[in-house]
Amino acid sequence: MKPQVTWTIILSLLLFSASFAQDTLQNETTDSVEAVLPDSIMDFTVDTKIVYVFDIKEQIAPPIWHKAKKAFDHAKEIDADVIIIHMNTYGGMLETADSLRSKILNLDIPVHVFIDNNAASAGALISIACDSIYMIPGANIGAATVVNQEGKPLPDKYQSYMRSMMRSTAEVNDRDPEIAQAMVDPRIYIEGIIDTGQVLTFTTSEAIKYGFCEGKAKNIEEVISYLDFDNYEIIELKLTTIDKIIAFLVNPIISGLLIMLIIGGIYFELQSPGVGFPLVAAIFGALLYFAPLYLEGLAEHWEILIFVVGIILIAVEIFAIPGFGVAGIAGAVLILAGLALSMVGNIGLHFPPGTFNALMAAIFIVIIAGFLSLIISFYVSRKVLTSHLFGHLALQTVQDKENGYTSADKTYSAMLGKRGKAYTILRPAGKIIIDDEVYDATALISYIEKGDEVEVVKYETSQLFVTKVGKT
Repeated sequence: MKPQVTWTIILSLLLFSASFAQDTLQNETTDSVEAVLPDSIMDFTVDTKIVYVFDIKEQIAPPIWHKAKKAFDHAKEIDADVIIIHMNTYGGMLETADSLRSKILNLDIPVHVFIDNNAASAGALISIACDSIYMIPGANIGAATVVNQEGKPLPDKYQSYMRSMMRSTAEVNDRDPEIAQAMVDPRIYIEGIIDTGQVLTFTTSEAIKYGFCEGKAKNIEEVISYLDFDNYEIIELKLTTIDKIIAFLVNPIISGLLIMLIIGGIYFELQSPGVGFPLVAAIFGALLYFAPLYLEGLAEHWEILIFVVGIILIAVEIFAIPGFGVAGIAGAVLILAGLALSMVGNIGLHFPPGTFNALMAAIFIVIIAGFLSLIISFYVSRKVLTSHLFGHLALQTVQDKENGYTSADKTYSAMLGKRGKAYTILRPAGKIIIDDEVYDATALISYIEKGDEVEVVKYETSQLFVTKVGKT
């Protein structure tokens, strides 16, 4: 099968599977919404308030964003009067926190947060975006400095952006913006609250004193008591099986592993062209990678398309124009772009403010995963083909000349010393005719005109060598 045809089929499968999965998710989501509503929902009186509750009790990352969007959409569908986030987190990814912050600030339904122990870093940003903050005794909020994977602060341009978000978010809900940015910047001094050289973190009592907490609460019911609801019904988010699968697949670690599977499968397939197991593995990995991102509204059709075009260009470079030139480089760039852009929320080529860090993180994940995949694939391919355990996958027997094996054609070797005529011009390769049989031949010296008499003087590498009769 030609590479272009093969990858066209792959593109069709990717787009069809993503669309099919989207329809399935919509149907199951509708069913799940009906399932989580109590039987008495239709019997609510006018005075009954609907309180929608969902948890953020893990690292702030794409799976949390997936859960939160489901919760917000569900709350709007059932006309919830208020949303309460039950939080206990040490933080996480800034881009995910920013998405949650923006969603909360623009939501028509009031959102309150119940901090059940910790709201650190990204959790503090999300909490400040909520209309009200309630904390369990002994809880903490703050410490929002942007750090890397090793816990070390990133350069000031990242801190500056985080300070700006903390200030603007605090201003929306009439909280002190100077205190909010002190949770990010250790250089800020506020008399009686924080000395320079320290990042601000509030306890429950301190947060209440300085306007970053509306009250203490031991559970959700006590939080609701602050809202003065005489009659209320609590509705909790119930994730469907597909929701849980999508949340699992959009995790950056899983995305990185799927990228390794895609690139590794392509590498092995290019080592032995044809539609085999490596190609099936690569297609499977691509479906698992792109489908959940497509359903989340991150991966668009054109991003999937440039990924497939990139693979086609690399295949063309390998099979049609050997070497590694423009097509190969362009293909590698398109594959990188397709995989990275699919992980970032954008509309066409427009990227909302704050997505630059997310894009850089996505590119980093793709490059590292691709590099590791190629190293592992190269190592495994050598081990598989040389291991006795997998010896049946490759021909190991050596056909030695001493054992009688030869690639020589006896008919050709018997032509030594025979004479014939040049059937075509030999410059130096061409054809000769001997005993009414045409053979491929090469002129040993110079070239030979068509019709000249020739003699076979040598047979080597499955090729007859001739000279013009009368020439030496």
